[in-house]
Amino acid sequence: MIPAPAPPDSKPPGTLPLFTFRGIRVFLHWSWAIVAVWQIQMGRGLYSNIAWDIGVYVSLFAIVLLHEFGHAFATRQVGGTADQILLWPFGGIAYVKTPPRPGAYLWGVAAGPLVNVVLWPVFYFLASQYVDPLDVSQNWRLVRLHALPDIAVYLWELFMINTALIVFNLLPIYPMDGGQILRGLLWYKLGGLRSMYIAAWTGLILGGLFTLYLFLSPGISIFMALMLALMLHQSWMTIQGIRAWRAQNGGRW
Repeated sequence: MIPAPAPPDSKPPGTLPLFTFRGIRVFLHWSWAIVAVWQIQMGRGLYSNIAWDIGVYVSLFAIVLLHEFGHAFATRQVGGTADQILLWPFGGIAYVKTPPRPGAYLWGVAAGPLVNVVLWPVFYFLASQYVDPLDVSQNWRLVRLHALPDIAVYLWELFMINTALIVFNLLPIYPMDGGQILRGLLWYKLGGLRSMYIAAWTGLILGGLFTLYLFLSPGISIFMALMLALMLHQSWMTIQGIRAWRAQNGGRW
């Protein structure tokens, strides 16, 4: 989620319009298709037909889209504006503007992960018709042995994807939802600008440690490394932006 407005008459560059729902226009970046082909090919081997691999990838972004609509509708509920959602290879971006109040900001941010929390028992129930969704090691063994029907693998993958999105989004790494929730909580005591500064530094430090761990681990994910690089860059740019603002305003917060 990016807490910044997009002009309602504009279109993000390099995107295609998909549809409009409740006045919120959804766009797809052209790079999504390229990364989709790569990711689908990388994931081949779990299913008997590539259609299932395509279905998993499309379903992933359907979950992401629901997450972003959660941000958008919650922002509108507290009197803010939400006009556009962008889907791109690294997830989704809800272009919103929340009222400058910590409670409104927190609700607008937290509503996205809450959508995934609501979906969690749904996917758990569906996957549990075939496997124990929480028995990860046993399920992966069965998947590698092709001992499960395609529908079982698909439903269990959706459960795992949604669970991973909950965990990943709640990491306190700015500008992920977890980092912005941290900022919203600090806002009550420290104000909007100082809370963002602390959240950005927290994200930079934790993101750096996570990146170091990733590079020291075997089988590094290029996709995850790129995502972390983007988050670290965003945290650093936020810090630099706040420093510049303070320098121009006598060092005040």
